[in-house]
Amino acid sequence: MNVEVNNESGVEIDAHGLMRLSRFVMSSLRLHPECELSIKLVDEDTMARYHVEFLDLPGPTDVMSWPMDELRPGSDNDDAEPPLGHLGDIALCPTVAAAQGAKAGHGTWAELELLTVHGILHLLGYDHAEPAEKAEMWDVQGRLLEAWRAPGNRLGEE
Repeated sequence: MNVEVNNESGVEIDAHGLMRLSRFVMSSLRLHPECELSIKLVDEDTMARYHVEFLDLPGPTDVMSWPMDELRPGSDNDDAEPPLGHLGDIALCPTVAAAQGAKAGHGTWAELELLTVHGILHLLGYDHAEPAEKAEMWDVQGRLLEAWRAPGNRLGEE
């Protein structure tokens, strides 16, 4: 799985860790082993600009996602090879993540992990506009984070 991380935020971030997490999530969701994902870490001004431009909402946000090839998670019951494609692009704002992580009591890295998983799920069609959608997305997100954080279960960890 090809994951590219570009850090334009001015904040030092473990790009390799974000790549490993993304590959773990993509593999767990049975995406094609050669599918692609781009993650861009940006500052608050850039995120605020994206937020206005794409969602017509003011101020910076934590994560935004732009799906490309409308890929969907594979199924354990499906022997067919999942389609190859570009999953999409995610923008993360580390300074917003830091504030949210501090408020939640779990720190910046845990918040960036959560936001990365959240962004990938959005790329796969998950949403949280309706209560039932939110419950499903939060359930999948929670299970993926729990599996990622389990000892010895980090795909590609060196």
